[in-house]
Amino acid sequence: MSGRLFPLAVGNFAIGTGMFVTAGLLPPISADLAISPSAAGQLMTVFALAYAVLSPPLAALTARLPRKRLLLLAIGIFVLGNVLTALAPTYPLVLATRVIAAIGAAMFTPTASGVANALTAPERRGRALALVIGGLSVSSAIGVPLGTWLGTATSWRATIWLVVGLGVVGLAWVAAVVPELRIPASGRLKERFTPLGDRRVLAVLVTQLLLFAAGFTAYTYIGSLFDLPLPAVLWAWGLGGVVGNQLGGRLTDMYGPRRMIILGLAASTVFLALIPVANLALPIALVWAFLWGALGWLVVPAQQFRTVAAVPGNVPVGLGLLSSAQYLGLFVAGLAGGAALDWYGRAGVIVLATAFGLVTLLFTMTTYREAAISSRESAPVR
Repeated sequence: MSGRLFPLAVGNFAIGTGMFVTAGLLPPISADLAISPSAAGQLMTVFALAYAVLSPPLAALTARLPRKRLLLLAIGIFVLGNVLTALAPTYPLVLATRVIAAIGAAMFTPTASGVANALTAPERRGRALALVIGGLSVSSAIGVPLGTWLGTATSWRATIWLVVGLGVVGLAWVAAVVPELRIPASGRLKERFTPLGDRRVLAVLVTQLLLFAAGFTAYTYIGSLFDLPLPAVLWAWGLGGVVGNQLGGRLTDMYGPRRMIILGLAASTVFLALIPVANLALPIALVWAFLWGALGWLVVPAQQFRTVAAVPGNVPVGLGLLSSAQYLGLFVAGLAGGAALDWYGRAGVIVLATAFGLVTLLFTMTTYREAAISSRESAPVR
């Protein structure tokens, strides 16, 4: 089964590298385009906003497409957007091309999770979702540090060409391996928002938004928070994310999502507050980054599992809304973190990220009171 799911993780690897790597390229981007570091950080912000806003209508428009065809279309658009980014000569044009890349990502990632859910037995669903979404965490461990080094040593545009190459590999692999599959879904846009009437679903989405706002307030501007070699710190964070994502999938299958979510939120909030300590020396920073990445990504498969359990009859729509909430959180992080950096410096970013983390933890503990839902209670989608 993992052989059919692995190409979906490769596609997410390309998408994650293309989005997250801009956090490590703020100096070369700002120098090349003659903009401030906070303005360069808005490349991720624009990507995230476009993803969050466009994901539901795109899901409605493509509801009747076979899933494999949709995956190929999505990653093709993502590749095109990055080609245009690499060629764009000015800041406004670069921002516009990030929207095109986000369109492809907004169609690919939720579809990939829906396919993984449909192809997997209920008792292994947490691990399957962790494998597919793991492409994003692996991108932070390998793609982002590699892209940061390449962009610093040569040009940030060379890094974007690397993303193009990764996207082409993902496209070819999906075409060769992923089976044809149809998942019943409504093409009516109104029905894409129907789950929002369920308080359980709304609670999941708010947790997702706040979770990513907390983590990426710090991550987006991490180059301004550390005086240490950035590629090494990003590598340790990403490696921790890979471990946390895979471990989170297995632990979710064993113990249910609630314990994983509360544990991950509490621990990652503590690590956000410890950024000044981590900046004291590189060995401390590497340990800190690994643990922060592991504990933060522990939550991601549990949140996906929680969504599937909340809307078992409408999984594609639920996962699409979860992705929109995630990227809306990235949008909030980019804007709020940029403002905090401009007004209060690195201390402002750290305080804001930690505050977001505390709010997320308190909100989730208040709203997620029911017992953990077993994976066997969620019927597979066929």
